[in-house]
Amino acid sequence: MGIVIVVFTVLLACFAFVVLFGAPYLPTLRPQIEAALDLLDLEPGQTMLELGCGDGRILVAAAKRGWNGVGYELNPVMALIARLHTWRYRSQVRIVWGDFWRADWPTADGIFAFILPRFMVRLNKKITQQRMRKLKVVSFAFKIPKRPIITEREGVFLYRYD
Repeated sequence: MGIVIVVFTVLLACFAFVVLFGAPYLPTLRPQIEAALDLLDLEPGQTMLELGCGDGRILVAAAKRGWNGVGYELNPVMALIARLHTWRYRSQVRIVWGDFWRADWPTADGIFAFILPRFMVRLNKKITQQRMRKLKVVSFAFKIPKRPIITEREGVFLYRYD
């Protein structure tokens, strides 16, 4: 019984502390995944970053379109699940277990984010600091303040950074 309590406590800690840095794990539904990827409209071989990749389902959908993907996940349990889920696409997808706020992001053509509203100003600043070339950003559910929305579909907002 003691081991069950320890395992439960560790799992709870893995999921709870992530809320301090971004968003808790909440899977994105198929209509929003398709809308986000359609709005990004990347070409095969281009790269998408997913900030908080959870179980990796969006990266799998991107890989099926021929895109490369890099997913950041702070929760070690979810990072492991994402690695397992994306294993078939390991030549296209890389999972990074870590804090995307502190990372230097690789060059990308698009970003998918599902981050709590209180972090959206910080996201805008981080994107601007990364000084990437032309970049498309999609955000599910939450808007980037003071940033013009190019278009919206299924609760997914598209932004451009030039």
